[in-house]
Amino acid sequence: MVFRRLKCPISKPEVEQLRAGDMFYLTGLVFTARDQAHRRILELCKRGEPLPIKTKGLALFHAGPIAVRRGSRWEVVAIGPTTSYRISSLIPEVVDATSASLVIGKGGVSREAEQMLSSLGVAYCELPGGAAAYLAKSVEEVVEVHWLDLGMAEAIWLLRVRDLGPCIVSVDVRGNSLRRRVEEKAAKALKELLSSEV
Repeated sequence: MVFRRLKCPISKPEVEQLRAGDMFYLTGLVFTARDQAHRRILELCKRGEPLPIKTKGLALFHAGPIAVRRGSRWEVVAIGPTTSYRISSLIPEVVDATSASLVIGKGGVSREAEQMLSSLGVAYCELPGGAAAYLAKSVEEVVEVHWLDLGMAEAIWLLRVRDLGPCIVSVDVRGNSLRRRVEEKAAKALKELLSSEV
């Protein structure tokens, strides 16, 4: 296992160096998007309209922050990863439309989404669930927020973070999947266990 510190925007060659199972902390700009934001991004792209923020090379974070307004500024008080699997079918198109370099969420994505992300040169990474208050400490600044009409959790938040993590590379650009590796090992161990019970 390799432990890294990465800065975002992140280049394709840097993403290519990541291997399934690597862990890292991320510093720089990330943008959040959940189900409704994914759909709106695709609607805008189909109409040929620009996105409200520049996203090239950033990390797409599947998260719905809880934030409070303090004067003219927003402060994120909790931000945890949301389940990526349920929007697996939308992720590759959104990544292609936004030119994001990383996707961060939890719970993995479908095999088809894994393959498509790998073909786009994008790694899928996971953050631990249940640590929203801890992860909020990594948010240094809310740079911009858009689409609050969708609700706070579904809006797009452009965030400046420092040492967000630890993130785990679940699927690298070669298509190596940490989850599949664990599943195969578990299946093999179960088979051996069952065959020894005679």
